Amino acid sequence: MSADGWSSVLVLGGIRSGKSAFAESLVAAAPSVRYVATAVGGEDDPEWRGRIEAHQRRRPQAWTTEETGADPARLATLLAEAKPDETLLVDDLGGWVAALLDPANQPNDDVATVTALAEAVRTSAARVVVVSPEVGLSLVPATAVGRAFADALGTANQALADACDRVAFVVAGRPTWLKTGAAEPGIVTDVQAEDGAAEIPAHDAMAAATPPARLAAVATAAPAKPLGTAEKTDRPEFAVEHNGVIEVGMDLPLPDGDAGPDSRDRLERVDLPGAGIGALIEAVEFAAGTQGTATPRPWGRVRVLLVDGRHDGGAAAGADPRDSDRRAAEAETGEGALARLAATADADVTVVRVPASGAMEDGPVLDEASVDAALRQGWELAAAAAGEGRDALVIGSCGTGTDAAATAVVAATTGAEPVAVLPRVLVPGGRYDDEAWMRRCAAVRDAMHRIRQEPRGAKDVLAQLGGADLAVAAGAVLGAAAHRMPVLVDGPVGIAAGLVARDISSQSRLWLLLADAGRLELVRQGADVLGLTPVLDLGLDLGEGANALATLPLLRSAIALAGSLPVHPALLTTPGDDGLSDDDAEFAEPEPGGPGPARA
Repeated sequence: MSADGWSSVLVLGGIRSGKSAFAESLVAAAPSVRYVATAVGGEDDPEWRGRIEAHQRRRPQAWTTEETGADPARLATLLAEAKPDETLLVDDLGGWVAALLDPANQPNDDVATVTALAEAVRTSAARVVVVSPEVGLSLVPATAVGRAFADALGTANQALADACDRVAFVVAGRPTWLKTGAAEPGIVTDVQAEDGAAEIPAHDAMAAATPPARLAAVATAAPAKPLGTAEKTDRPEFAVEHNGVIEVGMDLPLPDGDAGPDSRDRLERVDLPGAGIGALIEAVEFAAGTQGTATPRPWGRVRVLLVDGRHDGGAAAGADPRDSDRRAAEAETGEGALARLAATADADVTVVRVPASGAMEDGPVLDEASVDAALRQGWELAAAAAGEGRDALVIGSCGTGTDAAATAVVAATTGAEPVAVLPRVLVPGGRYDDEAWMRRCAAVRDAMHRIRQEPRGAKDVLAQLGGADLAVAAGAVLGAAAHRMPVLVDGPVGIAAGLVARDISSQSRLWLLLADAGRLELVRQGADVLGLTPVLDLGLDLGEGANALATLPLLRSAIALAGSLPVHPALLTTPGDDGLSDDDAEFAEPEPGGPGPARA
């Protein structure tokens, strides 16, 4: 058993309950994960293949995959041979049972095989999360084979529940802990579980998970020298190792896993004349998690990183570099849409000009050293913003060829079809240049064909397709996460950068907020893979960075209301001088200058 008291978790849930996503969140902080896929067959079932592909797109590229469908007994062997520093995610037990009952694997002592698996989980040196369908709540199957499957899976679930240190049951995406320790049988409610919350540090809680819900502990050693050189603030720092080099699998902080749900619960009790703040509750929950309090304060000053990059070749078809130069200059002089929105949203704009990237259809667009330098530059820009007291970061872009580069990155990391997500080419006057779009599409197609047998790690994708501007943006996302600073994204570059950052450090995606869904399919599909739910659906298309700035005043208003309004008087059971009941004391409004990053 590990130092924090447990090594294995069984996650149960019905179909589409969110059990797999919850299980993945439990291992998000692990430097590397071995994903054990148990499903077999489905080659002739498009819907089933679609489900499998959706799971594959969600996984960070740093994860490795093992398949046991053809040989169910191999799962116990993998668990027995796993090393103490490994993390295994088995998804799911239903597929394993189906393979076990396959006539091709009979005759077989199924009970003995299940017993062997449970013992392998109990004695495994690695940390293990097992996902399994809960079939006991449905009707008794009408067919013999259906009853055999339900019986076998029910037996397996009971055996695994006994073997695992923790058992969670997920309904509608909400987990409830059924078992919090090997010596604590029975259902333990969220309130009861608080008695044992000290087993796992609060900072190690995962979003949407109730205590004790974290699998891999975030490092808590004394902070090492950060990558950035920004002046020191009271914003919590995080130790960055690797001698200052950004590497795949690096650990970054997580938002507070309890504060977000607590803020949502609190909103049901506050003194509002209407039914609530609607979709804006997503922004409140996000702010609460990133600030670590159920009563978040609205963001103060915000920094916009406007990345100005150039891409050669077909990616830039139909684009005028002089137009990009003009927009960057306007942002610096306080003119243009982005700068005007920034002025009304209490944001400052930093224009980041990066070297040009090559033609993706001809070869790598950036060398390895340039990728590392660009990632580091983005990290240091985020560190500087945190050091200067900015509360959030907005990723903006005004370069040429960036839409095609972002499309190629999204296609390479998620499997999206480029022709379905490449944005159309809009020229002055509101006209679309379809010929230029076809040239961009051809460049992306040729680039994808060129790298079809090349590695697709995060840095490989940046070198082959993304270029300097996307690398800077990805570095900024990572640096912001390291300094516990939220990042607002709203366009192709921000989404593509978020996907690359996720493949370097899976925790980074939890610091991203998509304020508006916009109009671009590229943004919608990339956000879906990142697990980002847009707060609003206004259909804005003001330019990357400007969309987020336009929504910022509304988001601030919602967060301010949620954090400052008292509980409705009718819900106060024992009012005190502060107007709060004992039950609501944990949601008391923070003192000025309380939780949350400092502001300059």
